[in-house]
Amino acid sequence: MSKKIAIGIQSFADLREKECFYIDKTDFIREWWKNNDSVTLITRPRRFGKTMNMSMIESFFSVDYANRADLFEGLSIWKDEKYRALQGTYPVIFLSFANVKETDYLSARERICRLISEVYNKNWFLLESGLLKDNEKADFLNVTNKKTQMSDEEAGMALHSLSGYLSRYYGKKVIILLDEYDTPMQEAYVSGYWNQMVAFTRGLFNSTFKTNPYLERGIMTGITRVSKESVFSDLNNLEVVTTTSEKYSTAFGFTEKEVFAALDEYGYSDRKEDVKYWYDGFTFGSYTDIYNPWSILNFLDKGKFDTYWANTSSNSLVGKLIREGNRRVKTLFEDLLCGKDIYCPFDEQIIYNYLDNNESAIWSLLLASGYLKVVDKEEKRDAGQKTMYALRLTNAEVLDMFCDIVRGWFDEPRGSYNDFVCALLVGDLKAMNHYMNKVALETFSYFDTGSAPSGTEPERFYHGFVLGLLVDLRGRYEILSNRESGFGRYDVMLKPCDIQKDDAFILEFKVHDPEDEKTLQDTVNAAHEQIEKKQYASELISEGIPAERIHKYGFAFEGKKVLIG
Repeated sequence: MSKKIAIGIQSFADLREKECFYIDKTDFIREWWKNNDSVTLITRPRRFGKTMNMSMIESFFSVDYANRADLFEGLSIWKDEKYRALQGTYPVIFLSFANVKETDYLSARERICRLISEVYNKNWFLLESGLLKDNEKADFLNVTNKKTQMSDEEAGMALHSLSGYLSRYYGKKVIILLDEYDTPMQEAYVSGYWNQMVAFTRGLFNSTFKTNPYLERGIMTGITRVSKESVFSDLNNLEVVTTTSEKYSTAFGFTEKEVFAALDEYGYSDRKEDVKYWYDGFTFGSYTDIYNPWSILNFLDKGKFDTYWANTSSNSLVGKLIREGNRRVKTLFEDLLCGKDIYCPFDEQIIYNYLDNNESAIWSLLLASGYLKVVDKEEKRDAGQKTMYALRLTNAEVLDMFCDIVRGWFDEPRGSYNDFVCALLVGDLKAMNHYMNKVALETFSYFDTGSAPSGTEPERFYHGFVLGLLVDLRGRYEILSNRESGFGRYDVMLKPCDIQKDDAFILEFKVHDPEDEKTLQDTVNAAHEQIEKKQYASELISEGIPAERIHKYGFAFEGKKVLIG
């Protein structure tokens, strides 16, 4: 009989004690210990087993799990007597920042201080051990009693001091495990307190992992490799293992062999190709065909396909980057949604405060987060050139997630938005104007990232609208944006997939310029003049679409007012 599928259990000991389904990843223990790195930072997308593996490391090494051979019997690591002797022999400090998602700095700092305090409470026995001096007892009580009122210096030194107490008590240096170290960073960037969070965590990480003589080894996990200049400037003993590194390439996530074996065990042998289409696509190092564990476990449990992994996060940062990105970012994103590859450089070292104006940083973050995958690369040929990578949406689940994100941007006026699409297709100009103005009025402020109600902001709104078009018209139309045709670059072209059945559309957008145009109608006329002068329809005509079946619309914006003609 197959073992139970446990959804949401992140404790290795709990999973093993309840005899639930588990794919053996204990070779990671052997590989990590043999590498002998002082501090290891491992980045993987969310829900890829980071927390489970950290819990596994804790259960294997921690003195709290001494004499718990039952947790590892039958697993790969237990076949080696050398490693059996290490089980339960080290003091271990384990904490996670996974839930530090506050929207302001003081609340986030308070949450981190509480987590540190909880680690102290777990080791309360030190106060009664007779080991601590009076001043050390006072410091210990200060951390547990103050909790949220700790100063930056007290919070920064707390784990360093606790390492010293545990090391003296057990006669061994300490293993420190910090899970999801970068969650506070991402939330700080989204919520606008990045600089404060960086200053606080830099001191904490330095005293815990760099200037700590009581540290045996440490592991930090996260989704991204935050730039060294941001938080790791003093940490020169850090071994960084990203998704492109060869180290630990199969330790996180399920390999295709492991997935297919599980499908056979649970009676889904005939669904392998569908599972591959939905959930395959991740690559770590040179190892391809890695699957997200969360999606696979949910499929084994429920037997149906869904966006399990994508639905485990608000994706607020992803939405922010695309929604507020420049025209090129939106154009490339449209290509991704249409199943195309995009070509760009990327840097695995994420500089969050560059995300607002650095396109490669955006794609780097999406790649590190698991939403994109590398399918090819073109090595640089000359000095100063950058290596260009071909990037693609990872799999069908990610595509489905992004479509949902786009729909979410239009949740409030969605009825009007769908009506607008229908009006566009049937040529109902009056309805188009009515619905577009309603959508702009209700949605525009959501896309507005500047202080002025005109200028580039209507353009930002429009590109968000184009992404909305993509969701409902994808498959029926090829949505092209900002491409060359004739003697210029049109704004948007809707090219029918079936040219015998559907008409084509050219949309040109202009912001009203009161110096050149007296009315919005003048702006609409200017848009039409540009369409004709630049011969944007030539591409469609060359593909056999008659001129009379090419509909041309000018959109004029003035703040939240729109006129279509």
